[in-house]
Amino acid sequence: MHIYDTLIIGGGPAGYTAALYAARAGLDTAVLERMSAGGQMGLTDIIDNYPGFPEGVDGFTLGMNMQAQAERFGAKSLYGDVTEVDFTDPIFKEVITAYETHYARTVIIATGANPRELGLPNEQALVGKGVHYCAHCDGRFYKGKTVAVVGGGNSAVSDALYLSRVTEKVYLIHRRDTLRATKIYHEPLMKAENVEFIWNSAVTEILSDGRVTGVKVQNLKDGTEREITFSGLFVSIGRKPATDFLHGTLELDSYGYIVADETTRTSVPGVFAVGDVRTKALRQVVTAVADGATAIHYAEEYLNEL
Repeated sequence: MHIYDTLIIGGGPAGYTAALYAARAGLDTAVLERMSAGGQMGLTDIIDNYPGFPEGVDGFTLGMNMQAQAERFGAKSLYGDVTEVDFTDPIFKEVITAYETHYARTVIIATGANPRELGLPNEQALVGKGVHYCAHCDGRFYKGKTVAVVGGGNSAVSDALYLSRVTEKVYLIHRRDTLRATKIYHEPLMKAENVEFIWNSAVTEILSDGRVTGVKVQNLKDGTEREITFSGLFVSIGRKPATDFLHGTLELDSYGYIVADETTRTSVPGVFAVGDVRTKALRQVVTAVADGATAIHYAEEYLNEL
C-alpha cells in the first residue's frame, strides 16, 4: 500500500499550485483529477487578470502549464472520479474512486464549484458564444456593447456593477421585485445610469443566430412575454460547490462550501480546502493559487507533528 505525503483532489489552479509547492518541498505528491488540468479555468478563452501575462492567456494553456510545472518537480497526475473519502484514521486518509483507493497522510481538496445554470435547452451550446458565468473573466469582450445579467444576489449585482463600467448598457433580470444582495451594493447600482432592471421576470429562451442575440423573458406576475436584444448573457444565480463526495466527513457551511479559513485548514486535522470549494470572499484564479501555496505551508507543519 503506497501512502502519499500529500494527495490533492482536483487539478485546477489551486490543486496544481499546491502540487508544485508540495513537490518542491520534497513531499511525495499526487494530484487526482477527474478530467484534465485547469478545472473551470480551462474553459475560459482568455484570462486577462492573472499577473504576468500582459496580453492575456487562455485558460487551457495556463492549466496545462501549471500541471507541467508541478510534474517537473515530481508531482504525479492520477485520474479518477472520487466517490467518497474516509478521514477517520489518525495517520492516513483514504480517497476512494470507482476503481481504486488512494492513501495519504494529508489531503487537499481542490474540487472547485460549478456555476448554476438556467437549464435552458441551448444554454450549453452557447457557452463562449454569448453565454458566460464570470463577468470579471469575460466582460471585457463586450466593451461598448449591451449585455444582460440574470440574478439578484451579491454576485449578480457585483457583476452588473462591473459590466456597467465596461459596456454600453446592462439589463439586470431578476425573479423578484427587490434585490437579494446586501444593501451596500444597492445604491451604486441604482445610480448607474446604464443599468435597466427587469423585475419579476424569468428567462424562458435564449435567442441566437449561432451567437446570443438576446432572450425571451416572462413576467412572473402577469404571464406576459417580451424579447430583449443584447450581445452577452451573464448567468449569476449562484454556484454549487463540488462537495457531494464528502458525505458528512467535513464541516460545510449552509451553501455546501467547506468551512476553512485563510489557513485552509478544515474541521479534520490534516485535511485542507483550497480554491473555490472553501468559504471565502473572492473566487478568482489568483486567490486559488494563493490557497494552494498556503495549504502546503500548513500541511508541512502537520506532517512534522506526526
